[in-house]
Amino acid sequence: MRRWNGWGDEAHDFPLKPKGLALLESLLTGKGSRLPDVSLSEVLTRVPRSRLPPHPLVSQDPEQRVRHARGESFPDWIAKHSGHFGQFPDGVAQPRDSEEVRTVLQWAVANNIVVIIYGGGTSVAGHINVPASTRPVLTLSLAKMDTLLALNPESQVATFGAGTPGPQLEAQLREHGFVLGHFPQSWELSTVGGWVASRSSGQQSLRYGRIEQMFAGARVETPIGRLDLPDIPASAAGPDLREVILGSEGRIGAITEVKVRVTPLPEHESFHVAFLPDWSAGITLVRQLAQNKTGLSMMRLSNPLETRSHLAMGGDHPLFAAYDACISAAGCRAGERCMFTFGVTGSKRQTRFVLAEVRRAIRRAGGIAMASGFMGGIWEHSRFRSPYLRNALWEHGYSVDTFETCINWDRVSDCMQSMEQAIRSASGEHPVLVFTHLSHMYGQGCSIYTTYIFKNSDRYDALLARWQAYKQAAGDALAAIGATASHQHGIGRDHAPWLKFEKGELGMRLIASMLRPFDPQAQLNPGCLLQED
Repeated sequence: MRRWNGWGDEAHDFPLKPKGLALLESLLTGKGSRLPDVSLSEVLTRVPRSRLPPHPLVSQDPEQRVRHARGESFPDWIAKHSGHFGQFPDGVAQPRDSEEVRTVLQWAVANNIVVIIYGGGTSVAGHINVPASTRPVLTLSLAKMDTLLALNPESQVATFGAGTPGPQLEAQLREHGFVLGHFPQSWELSTVGGWVASRSSGQQSLRYGRIEQMFAGARVETPIGRLDLPDIPASAAGPDLREVILGSEGRIGAITEVKVRVTPLPEHESFHVAFLPDWSAGITLVRQLAQNKTGLSMMRLSNPLETRSHLAMGGDHPLFAAYDACISAAGCRAGERCMFTFGVTGSKRQTRFVLAEVRRAIRRAGGIAMASGFMGGIWEHSRFRSPYLRNALWEHGYSVDTFETCINWDRVSDCMQSMEQAIRSASGEHPVLVFTHLSHMYGQGCSIYTTYIFKNSDRYDALLARWQAYKQAAGDALAAIGATASHQHGIGRDHAPWLKFEKGELGMRLIASMLRPFDPQAQLNPGCLLQED
């Protein structure tokens, strides 16, 4: 059963290790303070009567409305733990195919109903929050559209229902010897339609590409009719309409079917860890590997504080002490060393060659590659469990959030420092732990992903106000330095204030003009991308 007020399945946990807890108490000057959680039963008593007329495909069940009211952003977390939701959808539709989606949309248009498109509910940018509206609000969940509909093995194109989550998608492909290879951290719950709608990027984008490279075509049900995008390999016939749907965040219509380019299952895949002596050596190494198009499937470089924090939070195994001594003896001193995690995917012959080449590059950079695959195996085992740490931190009285961006190589370090300093400055007298890693490497630049952990306030409203100060500071810092407002999480409502700095006045007018013909009454996901509400 999925948690109603936390991340993931109730049967799964990622507890905070004693070593990690000790580090937090040291860096954040003391123990955290656990705030009281509201119960689901209490929240259910606060769900108002639905404003929707009855419809056979729409449920007005209070628990369904609660479970579809919020996503996974920090304000959503606060709402679900405090019970202060603000708004609930008036109903939840769970159609089984494109025809039923069309039926629901036609009914919503005829009755002036706001529609929130819901995939896996994993948005961390306010995409699926119910807006305060005088109109009734319907959440349109695609959860029942979770099947492989067609597979063309010769052209290597697969068609899925847009509500197919990552594990089901890969399991269905694996039966036929294929893989999509899109592995965002939310992979356990997020869906292929949501990946397209938010321009998602997976952990192994170096090999498989971002979702825009995988996205071959789609079926989209809009308020004014069906839009079919054929899966043509390439075209010079005017603007690419797939680009209109990519990142549209439900503003044009509900993506009901997605065609994706798949790849045969690799013969070999493994993940490895190395340590570089300092940040300068680390960033030079990953830039050179990316620009030389070295055949890695993923790279991730943690700065010194993230390296220390991650080893503390995940490193209770006795081998870690021996590894620490080995790393220090090689000249990668504690407090300066940077952890480099990388993956190799492909044929056995190819991956052996690439692995040897990367290890030589690491040695030339003054680093040390761990001989065994132990630490890489830990990363692989935990790669989708990290979101569960939010649950564990909360249990000990701490909150955590992240933000991410992307910028050219010559500005990466300045951007990272600016982002981190913005959070520290906004924290004032309250200590905050801020650390960063680089991922999703390109020849031109890379993604920067920053995490910040802080002790809870003694009241929910004070805690939310602190987060709002952090968010404002981080967004302003990114806009000032010219970085993107989002590399992989989309815009939603939370990032919408900063989109204009990236797109410019004419760009924002162009976006608005593309959305308006499909949704003239602003009924689909109002407030996402554009700040109408």
